[in-house]
Amino acid sequence: MIILSPIGKLYGLMMDARNRLYDRGVLTSHAVGARTISVGNITTGGTGKTPLVALISEILLDAGETVCILTRGYGRAEPRERVLVSDGQRILVDAATGGDEPVELATRLGGRAIVVADADRLAAGRWAKEKFGVTAFVLDDGFQHRRVKRDVDIVCVDATDPCGGGRVLPAGRLRERFAELKRADAIVLTRSDLINDTSEIEHHLRSRNPRGTIFKAKNSVSRLIDLEEFHAETQRGEAVKASPFVDRPKAVAFCALGNPNAFFKTVDRNFAEAGPDAARLLFGRALRDHHSYTQADIDGICQTARDAGAEFLVTSAKDAVKLKGIRFSLPCYIAEAETDVDDRDAFRRLIVGGSS
Repeated sequence: MIILSPIGKLYGLMMDARNRLYDRGVLTSHAVGARTISVGNITTGGTGKTPLVALISEILLDAGETVCILTRGYGRAEPRERVLVSDGQRILVDAATGGDEPVELATRLGGRAIVVADADRLAAGRWAKEKFGVTAFVLDDGFQHRRVKRDVDIVCVDATDPCGGGRVLPAGRLRERFAELKRADAIVLTRSDLINDTSEIEHHLRSRNPRGTIFKAKNSVSRLIDLEEFHAETQRGEAVKASPFVDRPKAVAFCALGNPNAFFKTVDRNFAEAGPDAARLLFGRALRDHHSYTQADIDGICQTARDAGAEFLVTSAKDAVKLKGIRFSLPCYIAEAETDVDDRDAFRRLIVGGSS
């Protein structure tokens, strides 16, 4: 990627200039009318942000707030249109219309949170505030979206790849210079359980942001559920119920996530922790992030799995919302990831603020 370094430097300078304009008040951040928690990334690709957005939304819902998640809804059919994914009671659209991550979030929360997909999140937030009486917003993927004013700015940093190659896009995976972590009120070090020691990373983060709180988080498989049952519960707008790990010996996983290897490692670890008689993961098949599945894709995955001796498939909830209506020749189960933060009491105080 050395050949792309000059482009990355230019992009980095442009981001620096934009940030300075916001820092000096030349460009202005605007409030959406209620407490706003931003959750974002400093790098591209999957950092485990979506389970954290779900956790934050659950904390706010449990505190009695009327919660709205504001998201761009990447990969949806009409990206310029505003789509109400969930009205706080039921899920209204499919993944093609609303985007895979917005529909996944609505599903995780059992339709309890309002979810709006709109590139103009400021206008979407003000609209949702007026229409639904929203009392708390969660701004999904909001660290670089400085047009919306936030009360708490949280950044996810993946412990398995914290610096994104050390270069700004397109030479590396950094969306802006790592030094911009100084803006964050809190940093959540995701997938901290997948490395042996986080002390060096924490020291590096602290050197960039002496004031913010650093939380460590890990993902685990909270439930494993049959794909058909998953879609049946989703259709009714109910929370997906937990199911035990299936009693079959061999599995193949597939997904279209930003960090597929992290998903495969999480599934493999959860199978291993279930005991010596539990299923084991043979291998994982990764597709491009946000991939839209076809019947031919699934036929090929099933054939490859059968050839390897697998008896069932495992995928993620983000993938599951795009698989409705597709036929499987092997049983398919959804491994839904759940985020656990090391100091949940302190994290809850950060999220609810004065409303606790």
